[in-house]
Amino acid sequence: MDTRTLLTFSTAARTLSFTKAAATLGYAQSSVTSQMKTLEELLGYPLFNRVGNHLQLTEPGHRFLVYAERILALTEEAMAATEGESEVGTVRFTAPESICTYLLPPVLKAFNAEFPKVRLQFVPGYARDFKRLVLEGAIDCAIVLEEPFPSKTLAVEKLRDEEILILAAPTHRLASASGITAQDLVGEAVLLKALGCSYRNHFERQLFAAGAHAGSGLEFQTVETIKRCVEVGLGVAPLPRMAVEEDLRAGRIVSLPWKGEPIRISTFLVWNPQRHLGSAESAFLQHVRRMLSTSL
Repeated sequence: MDTRTLLTFSTAARTLSFTKAAATLGYAQSSVTSQMKTLEELLGYPLFNRVGNHLQLTEPGHRFLVYAERILALTEEAMAATEGESEVGTVRFTAPESICTYLLPPVLKAFNAEFPKVRLQFVPGYARDFKRLVLEGAIDCAIVLEEPFPSKTLAVEKLRDEEILILAAPTHRLASASGITAQDLVGEAVLLKALGCSYRNHFERQLFAAGAHAGSGLEFQTVETIKRCVEVGLGVAPLPRMAVEEDLRAGRIVSLPWKGEPIRISTFLVWNPQRHLGSAESAFLQHVRRMLSTSL
């Protein structure tokens, strides 16, 4: 097992195609096939399921990919260190849609400018899985939007508090109210992010505790969809202030004066303290910390 074979496996696993892997690496397809066959024989289990002309990673293949890419990253870092370079490598991270859309773009742009030899790899997924992915080593860190939570296995650092607003169209019947509570929303259409969203959970708990069952509830995957539905008067919605600043200034939506319990949500940086952090990962954590904690 050598780094050449591991790179071939990683490329094939990411493209799910021996043909694409061969083209990317400049090999003949037969070379990729031969390398993967030798690797599978060495490990003693299949890394890919071959279904017709398509490849699928097996469960052992998924687990091995984590370690293969970790070895490749450490090898790259070791080579850079011997050449007198500092931050070189790959950082694998994830974050929910709200953070990706409204907080991260300037953070990532500034990081790329400061550390051009570090490759950033965003790993999409569901928020409910982020902490597990960090713990298993599938990603190096996660930036999460959560209620405060303790952890015995993960390092959890609060970066900033996020204000959750209850939003409506300017023409909504409650738009001019001096204050509203959960009872004022009885029978009202409520627009919500999909299950697993932390501020949705907090808001719904308040409604249920007050016996204020919504007239109807609509679930959406994206914040932008919810904002547009609020704008046309389809209902009210809880959303982070960071996602609606421009819409509030433009007058497309309004923030209702919520008199209920404040919805306490924060942005946290999460990583596994038991794993070795290379120079690239350490630089990324410090950069995110520096840029996002200034708003505390």
